[in-house]
Amino acid sequence: MTARIGAIVMAALLALYLVVVAQYAILLLGSGDSIAVGIGAALIVLPVIGAWALLAEILFVARGNRLIARLGDEGGLPPDDLPRSPSGRIDRAAADVEFPAYQAAVEANPESWRDWLRLGLAYDASGDRRRARWASRKAISLERGERRAA
Repeated sequence: MTARIGAIVMAALLALYLVVVAQYAILLLGSGDSIAVGIGAALIVLPVIGAWALLAEILFVARGNRLIARLGDEGGLPPDDLPRSPSGRIDRAAADVEFPAYQAAVEANPESWRDWLRLGLAYDASGDRRRARWASRKAISLERGERRAA
C-alpha cells in the first residue's frame, strides 16, 4: 500500500509540475519577444510529452492490476513461496531456478495472456524489470485481443 501512495504522490507532483511548466510556456508565448516565444514554443512540448507518459504509465498499471486480479480470481497466480531476505526482497537465485518453467509455458502456448503474465511476474521476481514490463505488455495486448474476439 505504501508503494501505491508513493506512486500517487509522485504522479500528483508530476502533474503539478507539468501545469506550472505549461503556464510558464504560455506566458513566454504571449510576451512578444521572439526569443521568449521560441523558448515558450519549445517548452510547451514538455508538458504534452509528460502528460502522455504519465497517462501511459497509469493505464499500464491499471490494466496490469486488472489482469493480475483476474488471474488471481481464476486461481492461476503462481504461488508466492520464494524465499525472501529480511527486507522482503525475493531471493533472485531461487526465482531464477523457477523461471524456466514459466518461459517454457509461454513457448508452448504463445497466445496465452495468462502464461505471458506469469512470465512477467517471473521476470519481476528475477529482478529483470525491463523484460517484466515487456511480458506484461504482451499479456495486456493478448487479453485485449481475446476480449475483442469474444
